Amino acid sequence: MTDFIRFFIPIYFIVFFAVCFLGISIAVAKKIGKNPNVLPKDNSAYALVGSYFKLILAVLFIYTILSLVFPDSGAYFIIHFLKRPLFQCVGVGLMLLAFIWVVIAQFQMKDSWRIGIDDHMKTELITTGLFQYSRNPIFFGMTLSLVGFFFAFPTVIAFFLLIIGSILMQIQIRLEEEHLLRQHGLIYLAYKKRVGRMLSLY
Repeated sequence: MTDFIRFFIPIYFIVFFAVCFLGISIAVAKKIGKNPNVLPKDNSAYALVGSYFKLILAVLFIYTILSLVFPDSGAYFIIHFLKRPLFQCVGVGLMLLAFIWVVIAQFQMKDSWRIGIDDHMKTELITTGLFQYSRNPIFFGMTLSLVGFFFAFPTVIAFFLLIIGSILMQIQIRLEEEHLLRQHGLIYLAYKKRVGRMLSLY
């Protein structure tokens, strides 16, 4: 199981970001005629959040690749009482579920997909499909993916990536909520009251 995890995790994240970020961004860019990556590059607090998020992604990639190339290097960071085949199976299952969930959410989001907040183009408010159960299904899926990663590869570094990544996503979610409220007003407010930020269970 350990050898499988060692190869699975870096391949998973490469495919995840190739499909769920690069692939969807190219597809949406062709439809709307502009880059959907609208994260600011100024000195604002919002730009700083985006920079930290990119840094976390870079650390995640480097860490998983190093763990593949140097399998013994992560031994010092392992949380041993969590390194159980059952937890690892649950982790892999959560990661695969998260990938499928995010792909479906992005497909349902259509041309409204953005990386960041688009102040120059009004996007459609999506409230159907997975958006009936989560106002932020993509962020929910990404969080689920990090949880699965921690269970599959229970190290101190994976734990900190989960915590810091979750905090940054929660900050981004709240910034986007303010933006959507400005764009869609009472319609978004009603949607916000009806559907949970991360997940609503009926």
